[in-house]
Formats: sequence, C-alpha cells, structure tokens
Amino acid sequence: MPFSKLKISKNILKAIEKNGYKEPTPIQEKVIPLVLEAKDIMARAQTGSGKSASFILPILELYSHKDYEGKAKIRVLILTPTRELTLQITKAFESFSEFLEKKPKAVALIGGESIGDQLFEIQKGCDILVATAGRFLDVLSKKQMNLSHIEFFVLDEADKMLSFGFESELDLILEAIPQKRQNLLFSATYPQKILSITSKITQTALEISIDNEEQTVEKITQRAIEVNHENRSPLLRHLLLEHKWQRVLVFMANKRATENIAQKFIKHGFKAESFHGDLHQEDRNYTIEAFKTKDFNILFATDLVARGLHVDDIDCVINFDLPRSPSDYIHRIGRTARAGKSGTAISFIGLEDDEHFRLIEKRSQIKLQREQIQGFELKGQRIQKPKGQAPIKGKGKSKKDKLREKKEL
Repeated sequence: MPFSKLKISKNILKAIEKNGYKEPTPIQEKVIPLVLEAKDIMARAQTGSGKSASFILPILELYSHKDYEGKAKIRVLILTPTRELTLQITKAFESFSEFLEKKPKAVALIGGESIGDQLFEIQKGCDILVATAGRFLDVLSKKQMNLSHIEFFVLDEADKMLSFGFESELDLILEAIPQKRQNLLFSATYPQKILSITSKITQTALEISIDNEEQTVEKITQRAIEVNHENRSPLLRHLLLEHKWQRVLVFMANKRATENIAQKFIKHGFKAESFHGDLHQEDRNYTIEAFKTKDFNILFATDLVARGLHVDDIDCVINFDLPRSPSDYIHRIGRTARAGKSGTAISFIGLEDDEHFRLIEKRSQIKLQREQIQGFELKGQRIQKPKGQAPIKGKGKSKKDKLREKKEL
C-alpha cells in the first residue's frame, strides 16, 4: 500500500519520498488512519518498526488543515526517555514538514543544554514540543509555558520511561495539560504498569499490536556465545576481523567500561568510540553523527543508546555485558535489522551469566543454542544461584540503578 492511500496530502508525500520511504510499515498502516480519525491509541511496536512516523505524519497532516492565527502555541507535547530520541523526533518533524506551506515550529527540551535558551525558544513561538520527561518537569516548575492549547499528547517508548520512575511524575504532567486532547502511547513491551498509566491518561484507547511484529526480530540472526569474561575482548577482536562488519554497536554495563574498552580497541588498530551519559550534549551529537557517517565503525555504548539510536545500517549488535532487564535485550538487538534489512545480534555468556540469560530468553520468548568459538572455549564451572537468596541480576532494578539511568538522560 502506498502512503497516498492513507489520505496523506501531496506536500507531505513529497517529503516522505525525499526521505526515501517507499510504503508504510505495518504499524504506520494501522495507526495513521486512526490518528487522522482522532482516536486515542495504545500501540505495541518493536524498535525499528517505524512507529515515530506513525504519529509524526498524521499529526502534520492534521496540522496542515488547521488555520491557526497569531504566534505559534504548543499544540503537540511528545515525551521520550532519552535526549537522542527527542532530537531525532524533532528533526523528523522538521524533515517531513519541509514542503508544507506553513511549517510548524518544533522545539526539543533536553538536559545538558541551557534551560534558559530552551525557554526562550518556546516563548518565541512553538507548535510542537518534544521533551525528555525530566527536563519537561524542570521547565514546567518555572511556570513560564502556556500548555492550555495542547491537542496531542504522545508518549514514546513508554515502557522505558516507566523504568526511569515516570509513573510518579505523570500526575503532575496530566494536571498541567488540557483534559480534552488526543492521546497516543507507544511501547515495545507491555508490562502491567503500562496498562496502569494508560488508564490514567485515557479510557478510550484503541490497542494496536502488529500481527507480524515478530518478523522484525526474525530478520535478526541471534547468537549466544559462551566465553570466559577475561576472553571477551580477544573474542570480539577475532569476530570483527573475521566478519569485517561495516558498523558494529557494542553494549557495555557502565560508563567506565565503555571508555576503557574503546581506548584498548583503538590501540589495537580499530576505529572505535565510546558513548555514555557523562558526555556533554555536543559530544553526544558529534559521536552519533560520526558513527552514522562511518568516521569510525565500532561504537561502545551504555544502554542509553538502546532507545535513542536510529541508524539504518548497523550490521551487528554485541551484548558484551548482558542487559539487566529482559526488555532491554529486545531494544538492544533492535538497533540492527532496521528499515527492512537483516542483521546479527551476539550475546557473550560467561560462567556467571547462564541463569540470567535463561531469564532473558524466557521473557523474550526465544531459545538460542549456545556456541563456543575455537580458541575461546568456556572453561570452569557454571555458577548456580542457590535457592532462597536475593533475586538474580535482571529481575528488577534497584533504586540506585534507576537513579543512575535517570541521571544519564
């Protein structure tokens, strides 16, 4: 089905074509008509399924038919879990509205940049406000924004926002925006808390789930390689030299490990960089752009990137350290096999990781055959967790972990 069948006007179709989109993805095909019909939506959509465009395009279409007078007022509020996703959605609004006779003004609210400058941009006139929840609440507390004209309220990556403590902040946000509005919620997974916050936001949401959603994951060749922790770096170098991937994303457990391993790989002659929440925003932007343009081809990153990096040609994702949360596993591997392409996702499984990875498999509804690579075979006894002890890593995040993640935003 072409986009023209979805009642998208010619000026937006022209921008869609310029951006290289040929036909709508399944999530776009289902959601766009419902948004145009003013329905509230709760959609489950895997990373890489094109969900951002499924709300950006119809919002722009509806905006283009309105005759707003005077200075721009905030009509659309979109909340996301990360700075990178916020910036990418803002950029997408600008890109898809390129040929509209009246272009909406989109402003990004993120941490790491001057709150005064951002407020000034809003007060000059803003139609679309895209924000991380934390920075939005910072600006909201200053009581210098007029939110009374909001027509659309969008939550993107709602499950990740919940892991940052968003549920406790939601009431403040709902009190600040009009009760009469269109609500659009998107999430890759449906934990019970999603249903809880949805009921606070809307009672009339249509639930959308893509029947062939599994095909997104099916395009990813998933591998689980058993290796002792001390041999992970040598094994990774071996795999990089063997497969000659053009662009590789490697997930690490923390910022320090990310920095250290990037420097070690550079010394071994690889073109590598690190990415984590301690980088200044300018450096974060520069690193992502340089990765997209292949100035380097190996990016070592924390989970900060799992929800905010949109690069269409990542050949392989490596879980050097396993994610704490099973839902983060899906988001990590979803960085590859985007835009209809195939990709590879490899997880390193050490002696102490077996039980945790089995939990990830169970929650993700997968079962992978364990591999061992000659010269890097796993040695020693697997570590079993005795019954009755504290929950294993991955069943839940501590308050300390949640605060650390939130700070990274």
